[in-house]
Amino acid sequence: MTPQRRVVLEALMENTERHLSAEELYALAKDKDPEIGLATIYRTLDLLEELNILHKMNFGDGRSRYELCHLHSPHHHHHLICLNCSQIMEVKDDLLQQLEDLIEKNNHFRIVDHRVQFFGYCASCDNKQENK
Repeated sequence: MTPQRRVVLEALMENTERHLSAEELYALAKDKDPEIGLATIYRTLDLLEELNILHKMNFGDGRSRYELCHLHSPHHHHHLICLNCSQIMEVKDDLLQQLEDLIEKNNHFRIVDHRVQFFGYCASCDNKQENK
């Protein structure tokens, strides 16, 4: 564990409620280590993803985003993405277990994971639309 990798990991751990891009992580890491470079951030993210410490996600905004893996959860949580402000919210409930069971049974297929993203408008953006 190099000092630079530790800085990146600490930034992720201090921002678990956010889905950070490499550039956002770079800005956070730069506050702690002014010498750190963007290439180091990308290499560290690749390594942490390879080690299954991070999940790399794409929410359709042209940037990869990262979050720490949830070690005690068999599945990813679901995401709500606002099409106006790009806010990303997590849905903690896994409501697809019955569907997975049915798919596994009917297709003789063992599911180990799934990802679901819902696109729409957060309450704040939706209220702004209604008030126009």
